[in-house]
Amino acid sequence: MTGNDAHMKATAVSEISPTAGFQRMDDAAVLSALQETQAIRKGHFRLTSGRHSDTYIQCARVLEQPRLTNQLAAEAVARLPKDAEIDIVIAPAIGGILFGFAVATALDKPFLFTERKEGVMTLRRSFIIPAGARILVAEDVVTTGGSVKEVCDLVAEAQATVQGVISLIDRGGTPVFDAPFFPLLRLETPSWAPGDCALCAAGAVIDAPGSRLSS
Repeated sequence: MTGNDAHMKATAVSEISPTAGFQRMDDAAVLSALQETQAIRKGHFRLTSGRHSDTYIQCARVLEQPRLTNQLAAEAVARLPKDAEIDIVIAPAIGGILFGFAVATALDKPFLFTERKEGVMTLRRSFIIPAGARILVAEDVVTTGGSVKEVCDLVAEAQATVQGVISLIDRGGTPVFDAPFFPLLRLETPSWAPGDCALCAAGAVIDAPGSRLSS
C-alpha cells in the first residue's frame, strides 16, 4: 500500500470512538475552560480578519494544555455528523496546527498543515492532498474564515472535497467559505470594520496578537 493509498481509507465518524477515555463537555464546560486558561482577553484588538474588536480569543492559552486540548478536540469530533467520512485533517498555520493535530488524533487520521509563502497559502514540506480525498479543515478561531477559505481553495485545486470545517470557536461573523461548519463553541463577540471602530475614535492603543498580523 502506498502512502497515498493509506490516506484514502476513509472511516465514518460513527465507526470511531472519540468519546473513549475522556469526559464529555457541554458548552458551559468549554466556556469555563476558556475562562480558566485566560484565553478570553478584553481590550482593543485587530483580528486576523482585519476587523477590530474589544475581545480577543487567545486559543494558545488553551492549547498549551495538551490534555485539555485533546479533550476539546475529542468533544468537537464527537459532535460531528455520524455519517461524515474523513480521510485527512488539514489546518492553516500557525493557529490551526495544534487543534488540527488533536482533531486528527481523535479521528486517527493523517494530518497536514498549510503555510503562507510570500503571502499565498500553500502546501509545503512534501505534503500532498490526494485527488478524491475527503478533507476536514480545522481552525482554532473563526471570525470570517479567510484562512479557512484559502485552505478550501487548495483542497479544490487538488480535486479533493471539503467535508466540513471544524473549529474551537466561532466568533459569530459571516463565514466566507461554503463548507458545512462545526464549531465547538459559538461566542458572540463584537467586531467592526476599522472605520467604524469607536475604540479607534477614542484613541485607544490597538494590539494585533494574531500571528499573521504581528509577524
